Amino acid sequence: MIPFARYFKLSAVAIITLSIGAHAAQAPQHVDVKQLSKKVEDVVVPLPNEVFGALNKLGSVNWHEYVRTDKGSNFTERPRIALLLGTVIADGFIAVQAEDAPAVKDIGQRVQALARGIGVERSITQHAKAIIEAADKRRWDGVRQELDRTQNSVQQAMNEVHDEKLSQLVSLGGWLRGTEVLTSVVTKHYSVEGAELLHQPDLLVYFQTRLQGMPEHKIQLLQDIQGALVEVRPLIDVGNAKISATSVKRIHEITTRLGAAITTKSP
Repeated sequence: MIPFARYFKLSAVAIITLSIGAHAAQAPQHVDVKQLSKKVEDVVVPLPNEVFGALNKLGSVNWHEYVRTDKGSNFTERPRIALLLGTVIADGFIAVQAEDAPAVKDIGQRVQALARGIGVERSITQHAKAIIEAADKRRWDGVRQELDRTQNSVQQAMNEVHDEKLSQLVSLGGWLRGTEVLTSVVTKHYSVEGAELLHQPDLLVYFQTRLQGMPEHKIQLLQDIQGALVEVRPLIDVGNAKISATSVKRIHEITTRLGAAITTKSP
């Protein structure tokens, strides 16, 4: 069986790539997240371009507000580095969406340093260089492509050395950061259509199952994430009902807390 994580594009992990070029248009009357997705091994994977394109159509978004320049702490545990790498790549897409060249360049350097920490730097050196060069020239489509290639190269390199679990953690880190930003946007301008973009129960089950299969990684952060996903699941797995504004706000609180835990060393 082909490893699912190999195809699990960063935000595809739930909307993280933010690689959209859509301009504001009239809001659709209904958003069906399944129509904006593809299925891989029976898991619904939202396509980032489509999802964020739909989000932009529901209202303009000030992406500059979500650019994060804090480089985070330096860790030695490979699972933590993998989670952080996922969030940083996600931040790269956010910075591109905001067309913030200095932030994109900083993120390109940070991605390379984190990749070194999990032994896959060689796979992404050229991508990191291309990201920085494209940002200098304000070639945003080129930056998006290189970020996507970086994600694929990192995951392929880890899969080749049978480190699929770390590859899955990269995807999880990206999903958490993407969901944090998505819920922030929807909370500020709540709409049923925007909240529907969070309806990804199969994806959540996928992450829960993968975390349960990592008993060798005994770090508190992974246990905290497992507990948080248990709390998030009933908020998004609502069947034919609508995801409420209260639920969106709660998911944002949870993912924000986890995001801070991923980027910050415990006292």
